[in-house]
Amino acid sequence: MEVKRDSRILKALLEPFGPDLPPTDLDGPRWAQEEALRLHEAELDRLPSPLLSHRRPGVALDEAYLVQWVGAAQRVRQGARVIGHKVGLTSAAMQAQFAIDQPDSGLLLDRMVVSEGQTLPVDDLLAPRVEGEIAFRLAADVRGKDVGEEELRAAVGECLLALEVIDSRYGVEGLTLEDSVADNAACARIVLGPALPGVPEDLADELLTLSVNGTVAASGYGRAVLGDPVRSLLWLVRRLHSFGAGLRAGDIVLAGAVHASLSLRPAQTVVLSAPRFPEAVLHAA
Repeated sequence: MEVKRDSRILKALLEPFGPDLPPTDLDGPRWAQEEALRLHEAELDRLPSPLLSHRRPGVALDEAYLVQWVGAAQRVRQGARVIGHKVGLTSAAMQAQFAIDQPDSGLLLDRMVVSEGQTLPVDDLLAPRVEGEIAFRLAADVRGKDVGEEELRAAVGECLLALEVIDSRYGVEGLTLEDSVADNAACARIVLGPALPGVPEDLADELLTLSVNGTVAASGYGRAVLGDPVRSLLWLVRRLHSFGAGLRAGDIVLAGAVHASLSLRPAQTVVLSAPRFPEAVLHAA
């Protein structure tokens, strides 16, 4: 596969305010189109699809990212807009839960956002799970392989708490890193709390607590995410650079969960809190 050629799909998706993709060479190979459609059908039918790694043994990680981009491009052509990225599997708890030993990333679409006051119907998803994390909103473009942590901190305009609802369209039995990546790192919905300006000091020491219906269900410190959530940004910038892309001003980036994910069920209210941040709240029905 010519990865550099196909990475034009990603770069087109990340063009500022550019929802209209060229109709010709940015669709990707037919197998990737078919896989992306299979995942979309699994989402709509709420029935898991057979694993990509089983049907295409030896699939490469870059090929899995191609499936992810093609799937996002299909949704953008239907009116969605890319608003940022999620980084997943950044904590030991999440890596242990899914038996995957390195991070991955996915694209955030505007249609994934559950706004304040909205209720998420759990039946719209296959087997949703919820996790609490720290998120960033970029104030400046960032790209390049030599970007450092201090440059990244300076580029962050806002920091906030976020709840991510993950939902593997492949199921979890036998899931590989390549399956997770192709499935857009299992991202389904996101809830964003009110933001603070810049990046608070000692973010690694921030304790996040997730409560379900008023009872503490999980917690973790910022350091659970690669030692410091800012390092999740660093990992993402370098990963995007390998495809000739970068972060844009206005992008939202979810840094990754600080605890193992929890099943999400109807009639639950999930609240993520931290000492220095406003809460993020999700109502499930």
